[in-house]
Amino acid sequence: MLLHMSTGSPPVQSTPLHSVSVAGAVVREDGRLLAIRRADNGTWELPGGVLELTESPEDGVRREVLEETGIEVEVDGLTGVYKNTARGIVALVFRCKPSGGRERASEESTAVDWLAPEEISERMADVYAVRLLDALDGRGPHVRSHDGRRLI
Repeated sequence: MLLHMSTGSPPVQSTPLHSVSVAGAVVREDGRLLAIRRADNGTWELPGGVLELTESPEDGVRREVLEETGIEVEVDGLTGVYKNTARGIVALVFRCKPSGGRERASEESTAVDWLAPEEISERMADVYAVRLLDALDGRGPHVRSHDGRRLI
């Protein structure tokens, strides 16, 4: 985006804007992982969303998981940073454990389910499945980029 200043100066290149989102890789004691079917596009993903300006990443992930699934979580730690290069979204994914609540759909999710690790790749696109699989491997935090469809 170019900004034209009223002073007659040449256009100045603005800094590209990015959006920061957070997501919870919520793992139960039996190893199953929390997933939602999004209301807007029907895809299965981790619960999460845009980080609000005044909240910490940990508070944001707790809020998003609760809003979308009805599950309260304790945040364990960052497992990955994922950039969607096509949309300028940087997603911070945190491993979490459930601490209360009950599964329920919301305005943003039409279904909530606990998936076995082998079901993740069957239900989710690779760019989202990798986020849960990375959270399970214990070697993170991982840093990955994708174009919205494929890992780069």
